[in-house]
Amino acid sequence: MSTEPRPRTPTSGVLDTSGVLDEALERIHASGPEFLGWLSNHAPMAVEALVRHGEAGTVHRWLDRYRERLEELPAPYARITADNRREALGDPRRITDWARYFEREVAERPWREVLAEWWPELLPGIAGGATHPVIRVGHAVRTLLTTEETAPRTAELAHGLGYWAARHAPLPAGLRFTPAPGTAAAALDAVAPVPDQSGGITSRLDQLTALPGWGAGSAAPEEAAARLRELVTVATHRYATHGHAEPTMLVHAATAPNAVLRTLPALPGELWAPSLAAAWAASAAVTAAYVPAGQAAWEGAGGAPDRTPEEIFAAAAAHGDDHTIKFTDTALDVGDATALTAAVRSIDLNAPFR
Repeated sequence: MSTEPRPRTPTSGVLDTSGVLDEALERIHASGPEFLGWLSNHAPMAVEALVRHGEAGTVHRWLDRYRERLEELPAPYARITADNRREALGDPRRITDWARYFEREVAERPWREVLAEWWPELLPGIAGGATHPVIRVGHAVRTLLTTEETAPRTAELAHGLGYWAARHAPLPAGLRFTPAPGTAAAALDAVAPVPDQSGGITSRLDQLTALPGWGAGSAAPEEAAARLRELVTVATHRYATHGHAEPTMLVHAATAPNAVLRTLPALPGELWAPSLAAAWAASAAVTAAYVPAGQAAWEGAGGAPDRTPEEIFAAAAAHGDDHTIKFTDTALDVGDATALTAAVRSIDLNAPFR
């Protein structure tokens, strides 16, 4: 048994004994991880958050509406094996091949073993798929760490890892990490926006030349975990003041590092420092891509909402937007007044799902 320190795993929420989560995941696994060629299927992440926060009764109705967006799992391209897997990394034509590969892996070996083997392989491509693959993995790991291990739940981890492998996309090779201020808040403030923000996330990330190198040198596992918690907190708080710049995409500056934080307890301690580095790079890159130069901060973030965390999540569930549900879930992990204000802000800024 590992003696490495473990970060706090949030255990608040409702443990599902109704079977709704497994039923929902089985429905979702008949669909692909994307639709319209590049948009991510957020259903597995959203339903996991809904169930965890006591909204299991809304899941199937939500899925009935959301499935209109979804497409069938793409046809297989060519079987992935131990011999050809490296050349298949980052090939979106292999989305189904990768899902099948990881389904075989988690059927034959403990899921933690599979995760620990592949985590360092996948981390350099954390920004691929606009960070949705790592977020999906984080939701799957949280479920496996805190609830019963069932076939649909381990299959969800396989699908998440497969999506990440297929959309694996490192940040630009020439990207430099410059000296950074000491706090995550100051480091995110120091991130320079990319010059041309007219295109999608891929064209924006391709413009990155430099980012502050925050968190470098956090080699001890407990220090890396503490810095990662700081980053998640700051990125969540920052949405309260800057989320209006791009209400949908900027949620990922918080939800991507939180997915990494949720995964740490399942990983060996030696992987925590590189996990912090990758999470920082993803959060900073999203910030650079979507906060315009000279964007004024919203000044209404002071104080706490006049609602409980449970009431705020119920409002996010009723709102129905997948990004809002996921961001509110992360804000409740952080749990302080500013985070709850950020959650309410996401409900206000994003369009409801109808």
